[in-house]
Amino acid sequence: MIEKLLLKLRARDSLSPVEETALREGIAEVRDYPADKTFVREGELLNFSTLLIEGLVCRYKDLSGGERQIAAIHVPGDFVDLHSFSLKRLDHSIMTLSPCKVGIVPHDRLTKITETLPHLTRLLWFSTNVDAALHREWELSLGRRDALSRTAHLFCELQARLEVVGMAEPDGYDLPLTQTELAECLGLTNVHVNRTLKVLRERGLVDFRGHRVTIQDREALEQVAEFNRAFLYLDRRVF
Repeated sequence: MIEKLLLKLRARDSLSPVEETALREGIAEVRDYPADKTFVREGELLNFSTLLIEGLVCRYKDLSGGERQIAAIHVPGDFVDLHSFSLKRLDHSIMTLSPCKVGIVPHDRLTKITETLPHLTRLLWFSTNVDAALHREWELSLGRRDALSRTAHLFCELQARLEVVGMAEPDGYDLPLTQTELAECLGLTNVHVNRTLKVLRERGLVDFRGHRVTIQDREALEQVAEFNRAFLYLDRRVF
């Protein structure tokens, strides 16, 4: 059930059997949600955090006119809202992008981890720091990258993150997003996204159709994106 989380953590550091057991025992229940389900709402008081086991979810914020900005995509193995452990409520909402299975981890069980397993606590803290690094990279994309490099960067980011949890091949991965949801990630209109995808396809870089990203020239795609995976902190380290 937590194998994807273990793959993520072990990509950075070792886990002891006791730490693995604590993570497994941290899950109080497993819930299944359909696609397009908002299961954590902005401002809601929370006494648990959510581990994504299967599917894709996003964090998002809405304006009063209905305009939506997706602020992050989470893949299996991610703690979607670990920061709610200290914040107790979120300033954004969390929604499924596909049918999902999530593990509910009560905050009192996280408290026990922090009080008894300092190394695991540091690993989980590291995860929230990586989330912050992802947000900074998305901010750079939305503020300074043009539509082509912005789209290419998102495809490169997801390729790297899905590889860590064994959900990507060298030439691509499944991505159950609609074009509208992709536009909400990129801060672009549907029409602009459609044109951008056409350019990427015609240049022989990447093709996105049928909920599948097919990377045709990874090196060239990363050059267009100015992609540097350093912000993902995928190297081994000791905590």
